[in-house]
Amino acid sequence: MAQRIQDKPTACLALADGTLFYGKGFGATGQTTAELCFNTAMTGYQEIMTDPSYAGQVVTFTFPHIGNVGVNAEDDETGDPVAEGMVVKWDPTEPSNWRATEELTAWLTKRGRVGIGGIDTRRLTRAIRQQGAPHVALAHDPEGNFDVAALVAAARGFSGLVGLDLAKEVTCSQSYTWNEMRWAWPEGYAPQTAPRHKVVALDFGAKRNILRCLASAGCDVTVLPATATAEEVLSHNPDGVFLSNGPGDPAATGSYAVPMIKQVLNTTDLPVFGICLGHQMLALALGAKTIKMNHGHHGANHPVKDMETGKVEITSMNHGFTVDSQTLPDGVKETHVSLFDGSNCGIRMTERPVFSVQYHPEASPGPQDSYYLFDRFSEAMDARKA
Repeated sequence: MAQRIQDKPTACLALADGTLFYGKGFGATGQTTAELCFNTAMTGYQEIMTDPSYAGQVVTFTFPHIGNVGVNAEDDETGDPVAEGMVVKWDPTEPSNWRATEELTAWLTKRGRVGIGGIDTRRLTRAIRQQGAPHVALAHDPEGNFDVAALVAAARGFSGLVGLDLAKEVTCSQSYTWNEMRWAWPEGYAPQTAPRHKVVALDFGAKRNILRCLASAGCDVTVLPATATAEEVLSHNPDGVFLSNGPGDPAATGSYAVPMIKQVLNTTDLPVFGICLGHQMLALALGAKTIKMNHGHHGANHPVKDMETGKVEITSMNHGFTVDSQTLPDGVKETHVSLFDGSNCGIRMTERPVFSVQYHPEASPGPQDSYYLFDRFSEAMDARKA
């Protein structure tokens, strides 16, 4: 008996090695190419999809229940989804949450993002761990017609993230100010009305919750594009400088960000705080090197040890590159390491209030163990004024 059209797979995920996964498409129709990663977080699919750090990537969600809390504008980490697509085990469910304003599938369709369900995500995750983050092509066609050879060729033709500067694609086009603090019951997001510090934040792909955490720590935040010069940064007369998260190869972004950071460090005594790509930018500016990881760290359950206190934090992570701790120069100390693989997760200058972490202390999604870092930044600015 001929297969009915409704029984056909309506989406296909093709890996560059020729491996094919068929499933049910949802969201936008069409095709995209990207690097494939997996995320182990049990919550926060909307925040993950709108995290600018995922530019150039399709995300495999290992948690099977996706879509059950719907979506709403408050939980966006940037204006639109940045991740190229999503892979899930089960088809997205109907939302059942009082905060939901829209269904996930409709939200993805409006924003041109492709999804595929019905995938053995355990098998796919094992493949990613074994062979490294593969290049893929993801296609959604309601008629189920796929040119498999063309999809595999498209996956093989993807340039990859090494050498790719994506910060310029996700950064703001012009400067703006931010005073919204972290979400709290029952008022939601409240403004910071009595800031103590003026902070300039470099936007390499900043998540909104990072800016909210800075505001909640007493900061009046001015956000500048990734390409801002040291002169532009210092023209705002800041009490501190923040280096945000972001996507792509840190060495590529560093071609213009590192000279700016070096000049700020060499001409001022300002406290500097970096997260994720900002951590990598700071390390490069101090003389260290970065390397591509096999499959990266993506999830909300990553244990990190503070080497100075012995404390273990459960953290949220999203990175495919890491700082090579063996290249840290004199005067720079490794402060945090991953308990999964021993990779570097934090540094600081020994004589100055300049520090950074690889993980995401603002979480969203994830645990709140590391919010103290924003207070540490604020206290450094207090000490400088005193």
